[in-house]
Parts: sequence; structure tokens; C-alpha cells
Amino acid sequence: MNEEKIEQISRSTNAISEWSIQLLTNAGIPENWVKYINLLLLLVVLVLLVFMVQYLTRRILHAILNRAAGITGIELLRHLSLRRFPHFLAMIIPFSLVKGSIPIIFDLFPRTMLMIDKLVDIFLIFYVIWLIASLVNAFTDTLRSRPSMADKPLDSYVQVVKIILYSIGFIILFSILTGQKPGVILGGLGAASAILMLVFKDTILGLVASMQVSANDMVRIGDWITMPKYGADGDVIQITLTTVKIRNFDKTITTIPPYSLVSDSFQNWRGMVETGGRRVKRSVCVKQSTIRFLSDVELEELKKIQLLSDYIVTRSREISEYNQSTGADKSLAMNGRNLTNMGLYRQYVKNYLSHHPDVHREMLLIVRQLQPTSKGLPLELYFFTATTNWLRYEDITSDVFDHVTAAASFFDLELYEDITNSPVASGVAAI
Repeated sequence: MNEEKIEQISRSTNAISEWSIQLLTNAGIPENWVKYINLLLLLVVLVLLVFMVQYLTRRILHAILNRAAGITGIELLRHLSLRRFPHFLAMIIPFSLVKGSIPIIFDLFPRTMLMIDKLVDIFLIFYVIWLIASLVNAFTDTLRSRPSMADKPLDSYVQVVKIILYSIGFIILFSILTGQKPGVILGGLGAASAILMLVFKDTILGLVASMQVSANDMVRIGDWITMPKYGADGDVIQITLTTVKIRNFDKTITTIPPYSLVSDSFQNWRGMVETGGRRVKRSVCVKQSTIRFLSDVELEELKKIQLLSDYIVTRSREISEYNQSTGADKSLAMNGRNLTNMGLYRQYVKNYLSHHPDVHREMLLIVRQLQPTSKGLPLELYFFTATTNWLRYEDITSDVFDHVTAAASFFDLELYEDITNSPVASGVAAI
């Protein structure tokens, strides 16, 4: 039955070819040119027919997808339209038309017919790959549009799928060109696995690294990471099988291999962003010779500072009660317990930060003295801003230290400043 169908199709194709040749012969075209003009004429008709059918089918499919996406609200349909899925799908009918027309057009050119038929089969391989890749891209875009998946390294997995697709396509293509079965080719590739491992070393390492990064949630798209080894300090904008792209804050792009995220150390600032507070750890150095005990007159004057008045009253009462209980001789200031200008300054800075509207209230806040140095006694401010925005963070930090620096003089304290290169010091040295 199958042989009868093949013979019937062959007779019909021959009839069409003979009819067109007869038509050209009757038109007065020389006999030695007839088959070539017939070939050219049929090819032109086929090309025009293919473009017309593909154009109409593509427009219809686009309209159907856009209409369905608007009615159902399914994002995948919209992304399919954007990823040219209708364009590739619309090529099914033209491809079938071309495949079926080969025996008609090349009836008088049997060797050319075999070559063209093989080329069409090769095109079919790439066509299927393009169609599946378009579907994969649309599916990936749909996932990426979801907030929960926007920061995941989807490009790595997409590249794996595409590598598998192109590998299968390469095996089938090689099978068509050589006439070998795909199993034989796969056996040969298995024997050359060592070479393949060497050639695709970066791809394999990138795949493993991408899986580890995703599974352990080490890096997401949009994370701010710092890797001094590679000069990277900025936001992750893309993660693929072979590269991780980081846009630095100077707008340059740093590219690093994905496996470096697993093998090397890096700093991810995502935790800081998620908590909503960014740390400030900075010191001012107080000249130690200006630190002293305070008299009662000075304490009365400092009580005018609103952030310190309650503290001075409470602390003075506790100190007075302690000195009386121990019989301290207060004719000398160093006897017993006393308030110092440095102590009140430190408490003032702490109270100032506690009441500051831009300081995070639920995070650690410390104002402490560090080990004295040649530059004086460092007073460290350790706190968190109530925002992670870089510009706002710098403004808050500057405002705080402007105030802290200016407030030191009210406690009769001097902050460290290197004056060795100042005009006054230079003049004294010259004298």
C-alpha cells in the first residue's frame, strides 16, 4: 500500500513538471533552456508562496496569542509573542510546502534534488532548535517577571538547556552528513570524553558553581557584592554559565568566573539591605590633656543642655551619696567619685544618637573609648542609620559628626588636629 502511494505521488509530481515544461516549450523557448527556466520559474513561485503563507500564518498566530494574553492575563502567552514564537511556528506550513515541492522543482536534476533534500533536513534541525529555544526564552522571561524569581540566576539554567539542544542538533546534523547512526556518534563522543571535559571545563565549572550559588542562596541578581581580588565593588547584573557581571559604582563592568564565588571569599551586602540599617563605625580623637574633673559651677552650666540635664542630676546625686558614705575628702577633686567633661561628652553623644530620627532604634548603639594613641583618646561612635540608601547614609553620617565635633568645645575638650603643616607651625619653625 505504501509503495502504491509513493508511485502515485511520483506520477503527480512528474505530471506537474511535464506540464510546466510543455507550457514553456509551447511559448517558443529553446529546448536546451527549458529545464533551467522551468527550474527558475518554479523556484520563484515557491519562494513567493512560502513568504506569503509564512507572513499570513505569522500574523494570525500573533493576533491569536495577543488576544488570548489579553483575555486570560497569562504572561507566558505575551512573552511567547515577544520571543518570536509565532514567527517560528508559522514556518511549519512553508517548510512542509518546500519539502513537498523538491521532487517537483528538481525533477530533472536528481543529484541536486538529493543535495537540496539534505539541506532542507539540516534546516529542519535548526528550525526545531529555534522553536524550542524561543519557548524556553519565553518561559524564562515569565519566571523572571515574578518577584520571587527576579534575583535568581536563570540565565545559567537557560544556557544549559540550550547547550543540550545544540549538542543534540549537532549529533543529528553529523549523522545526516556522514550517514552514521546517532548511537555510533555518541559512542565516539564517549571515547573523547577527556577532550570534551577539557574543552568545556569552564562551562562545567560554571554549571556546578551556578547550582551551588543558587542552592545556598549566596548571590542574587541585584546584590551588592565586594571582591577586592577582582576589583569588583557593585551590583550583580547578570549570572551566566561562564561569567558573572558586576556593575561597579563607578559604572564600569567587572566580569568574574562563577566558580570564583564558590572558591574565593567575597562580601555580600544583602543582609545590610534586608535589615534596613547600615553601620557607622567612626571615631573622633580627644586631646587627653583637656580631660579633667568638673566643678559644681560647671555642672550647673552644663545642666542647660537638655539631653544631659536629667543625667547630670541623677548622676550627681549618686556620686554625692557614694562620697558621703565613704567619707571622701572633697577638698581635693580627685578624692572619691567625680564627673568629668569627657564622661559627660560621651554620655551626651550617646543621648544625641538615641534621639536622632535617622538612627536605627532597634540596632546596636555604642559610644566607647578605644586604646589611646599618639593622636589622643579615640571616642568611637558605633551605630546604624535608619536607611541603606548610600546618599542618605553619607548625609546622616556627616551631619552626626558635624554636631559631635562642634559639641566638643562646650565641654572644654579639644579634638585632634595635625597642625604641623599649618602656616602658624611653619612660621614658628622658621623662627
